[in-house]
Amino acid sequence: MIIVKSPREIALMKRAGEVLGLVFKTLEKEIRAGMSTMDIDTIVERVIRENDCIPAEKGYHGFPGSACVSVNETLIHGIPSSKIILREGDIVSVDVVATYQGYSADACRTFAVGTITERAARLIEVTKHSFFEAVKLIAPGVHLGDISEAIQKYNESHGYNVVRDYTGHGIGAHMHEDPSIPNYGKSGTGPILEQGMTLAIEPMVLEGRKDTRVLGDGWTVKSKDGKLTSHYENTVVVTEDGYEIITMYEGEK
Repeated sequence: MIIVKSPREIALMKRAGEVLGLVFKTLEKEIRAGMSTMDIDTIVERVIRENDCIPAEKGYHGFPGSACVSVNETLIHGIPSSKIILREGDIVSVDVVATYQGYSADACRTFAVGTITERAARLIEVTKHSFFEAVKLIAPGVHLGDISEAIQKYNESHGYNVVRDYTGHGIGAHMHEDPSIPNYGKSGTGPILEQGMTLAIEPMVLEGRKDTRVLGDGWTVKSKDGKLTSHYENTVVVTEDGYEIITMYEGEK
C-alpha cells in the first residue's frame, strides 16, 4: 500500500532532507584523496547528529555504517572502512538516510576524488541527468512506469545500463515503503501518482553490463565486470501540480 503523507509528515521529511543537503554540501568540500571511507562516514554521522537527526542506516538490518560509501565499481551498500583509502581519480557514491522526529529522507551523490577521467565524469553526469529527465514527468495522474522508462531510456541512449536487482522506493515513517521504483519499465504501467506521495528515486547506473555481484559481507554490491558505477538519488514529494525535491541544498547544481 502506498502511503499518502499529510502536510505535517511532509514538513518533517523536508527537515530531514535539508540536513541531507547539508551533508552533501559538507562532503563536497571534504572529500579528497588519502581519506578513508570511514572518514566519510564519520563526517556524515556528525553532520546528521549535530542537526538533531538520526543516521537511519546505522544498524539497519545490521548495517554498521551511518552511510553507504561505494567506490568505483561498487554500485551500492559499500561498508565504510578505515582500510579503503580514496585515491586521486576515484569516484565515490555516498548514500544517506536521515530521520527527523520519526520521518526520513534518502539521497545519494557520486563525488569525484580530485581530478577524474572524462569517462568517469561523463558517467556521473549522465546518471544525474537521467534523474532530472525522469522527475520532470512527475505529477498527479502520471503512471510510475513513465518515470522508470525515462530513467532507462536516458541511460541506455548514452551507452550505459541500469541495474535490475535493486530499485528506488517509497519513503516516510519507514526507510523503505511502497512503491518499488525500478530504473527500467514501460510507460503507462504501474501505480498512478497522487499528491502527497513521497518517493526515493535513484538511478543506479553501470558503465558496462547490468550484472552485479554481492560480496561475502552480504552488503557490498559490485559490477560483475569490474567497470565503473554511479548512483544519484533524491527524495521527491508529489505536489498538486508537479513535484518538489526535498534533498538538495540551495544553489546545488
